[in-house]
Order: sequence, then C-alpha cells, then structure tokens
Amino acid sequence: MTSAAESRSSAAPGIPGRPDLAAVQRHTVRVLMTAQVVAGIGMGSMLSSGGLLVEHLTGSRSVAGLATTLTTLGAALMSVPLAALSRARGRRAGLGAGWLVAAAGAVIVPVGAGLGLLGPTLLGMLLIGAASAANLQSRYAATDLAGPDARAGALSLVVWATTAGSVLGPNLSGPGEAVARPLGLPDAAGTFVFSVVAFLAGWAVIHKGLRPDPLLLTRATPAPGTTEGGETRRFRTRMREATRHVLASPAALTGLGALVVGHAVMVSVMTMTPVHLAHHGASLSVVGFTISLHILGMYGLSPLVGRAADRLGRIPVILAGQVVFTAATVLAGTSGGRQWPVTAGLFLLGVGWSCATVAGSALLSESVAGEHRSEVQGLSDMLMNLVGAAGAALSGVVLAGYGYGGLNVAAGALVLPVSGLLVLALRRRR
Repeated sequence: MTSAAESRSSAAPGIPGRPDLAAVQRHTVRVLMTAQVVAGIGMGSMLSSGGLLVEHLTGSRSVAGLATTLTTLGAALMSVPLAALSRARGRRAGLGAGWLVAAAGAVIVPVGAGLGLLGPTLLGMLLIGAASAANLQSRYAATDLAGPDARAGALSLVVWATTAGSVLGPNLSGPGEAVARPLGLPDAAGTFVFSVVAFLAGWAVIHKGLRPDPLLLTRATPAPGTTEGGETRRFRTRMREATRHVLASPAALTGLGALVVGHAVMVSVMTMTPVHLAHHGASLSVVGFTISLHILGMYGLSPLVGRAADRLGRIPVILAGQVVFTAATVLAGTSGGRQWPVTAGLFLLGVGWSCATVAGSALLSESVAGEHRSEVQGLSDMLMNLVGAAGAALSGVVLAGYGYGGLNVAAGALVLPVSGLLVLALRRRR
C-alpha cells in the first residue's frame, strides 16, 4: 500500500520521490538561464534582420513590419498550445517544443529568401514566433517552485539571462552578410543561419537539464488545501475558467493589462526602428548595435527590477515603467534623422518593457489560484503577442503615413490609460 505522497509522485513521471525543493529551484533557475543565453542569440539575430529582409523581397517599406507581425502572431498562436503541453507533460516538453518549432522556422526563412519566395519566408517567421513563446513561458517556469517573496526575483533572473545572447544576436548582422553571400542569400538572411544553431542549443539544454520538471514537481507536492481533481478537464474549459478568474481579480487584471499594453508599445516602435534607421543611411552594423542596446534595456536590468518589485511592490514598478515608456517615445519620436536619440530611446523602451513585464508577470501569477496559474500564464502570453502582432502590423502603415515621430506618438498614447488605472490601484491600496 502506497502513501498519498508516493501516489502523487508516481502520477508525475520523472519525479524521484520528494527531492529538496529549494535545491531543485536553484537548479531549475540555472538551467532556464543557460537556455535563455544560448537561444537568445537566435532571437536577437532575427530582430534586426527580419524587417529588412521583407523589405528586400517586396520592395515596400510599408510592409516591412510583416516580419515582426508574423513572428509575434506566431508567438500568440503557440502560447496556449505550449502552455497546454506544459500542463500535460511538464515544462521540459512545452519549452523544448517551442525551441524546436522555432529552429524549423529559422531553416525555412533563408531557404525561402534564397529562392526569392515571400510566402515560405513569412511562414518561417511565423514559426520562429514559437521562440518568443518559449522565452516568455521560461520566466513563469522560474516561479513554479519559488516562494511568494522570491517570485519576482527568480523570474527576473531568467529574463536577465536572455541579455547575453540577445545582445550578441543583432551584432551578427555583419557576419551574417559574410555567411549569406557564398550561399546566394540576401544579406539580411544570413543571421537566420545562426538562429537555427541557437534554437537547437536551447532545446538541448532544456531537454537534458530540466530534470526534475518544476511544474510536475509542483503538482506532485501540492500546497495544503489544493486538489488535483481537475487535471483531466479539457484545456479550453480551464482557459474559460481562468479568464473568468482574472476578470474577478482587480490585481490579476492590472498585471495582465500592464503586460499586454507594455508589449504593444515596445513591439510597435521596435519593429520599424531598423527600417527608419536604414532609410536615414545607417548600416546593418549600426542597426544591429541599436537593437542590441534595446535588448540590453529589456533584459539587462531585470534583476534590479525584480528586486524593486519584491521590495517596493508590483504596482509602483509597473507605474515607473509607464514613465520610462513616455520618455522613450518622446526621445525617439523627436530624433528626426539623428541616430543617437533613436538608440537612447530604444534603450529606454526596453527598460520600460522590463518594468512592465517583470512586475506585471509577478503580480498576475500571485493573484490567481494555483490550479488556474498555467492557463492564465498561457492566456497572458497569447494576448500579449496578439496585441503585439497588431501593433507590428499597423506600425508600417503608420510609419509610411505619419513618419517615425507619428509612430512614437501613437505608441506613447497607449501609456496614458494604463497609468491612470495604476494610480487608481495605488490609491485603493492606501
């Protein structure tokens, strides 16, 4: 006859009894950070090259945003399936599948571009969106075993680990040209070769290292008062319940709103910045450097942001992010043809995103019950990327019609209603 604890362990494959949860948490964070470093190279490589590649294939500046649109849309489409896979088989299966799908997309892009075919190129970019979905869900994996006072800190460490690879990635634009030419590819397609290797490396780290699986371990050792009776329910049913759960919690709704709007602001401006710089005479190396600093702003300060969110509270840090967003859009939007204000503005844009994402994710995760958490996380990533895809799609049109300054004005306007809601939330708490 087996005990209840043994039964729970046997119900979660790959979990050897009752390991030291603190040790497993430290190991989990290290593995997630390593995967983010190597796979981040693949993500960074495509950020500075995707829009330029689409513009090369179509000859149209207004549709250059399709690259980020489809990548972000792909992330939205993959968010819920990856969350469902994680729920059923653990984080190792969900995150690993995301990196593998992205690697397949990174193969298709240069093949399509080399043949001069827009359709396969865009399909590949859609599949690469799985990398963004895996990247975003990795931050939640860091909180599966974390205590209430350490969630933002653990989450921010995984976000921070993306810095090294993602900052290096855009600077591979120059080497990418050297790779592209002997292969008969457009110059902007060469960096996708590096992305294939990086995404496969990310999969290998997760596949080999994420044992025991943190989400399965959490399920095997549930908190007092929780039950496992709902595990067999259909995922879509749980998603509907999770949506109602978020709508019933002002704190969860605040966190979700900060995540969605912050992502829309960031993606809208970032998407067309390489095109704007290129049309003002910037080389691929300058474009890559600007995107690298933007990514540094997104990820490099995240441990400090996480510490501030744990000590000062989630809402004050999210509100600080809205202030930084405003400064970023003003600086970049008034740059004209000068490169340094664009670079500085993009760095601040990344810092604002970090504040909204780290603090918003922590607020959302802790504001919903454990049995709804995986679904809510998948829902938040889906909504973030759907809104981001819409922003990316519209950014090319806005740039063509109103210029880079008009694009920044439109993005900055999104900050105002969120800031008002955050101020009201702070007053309610006093």
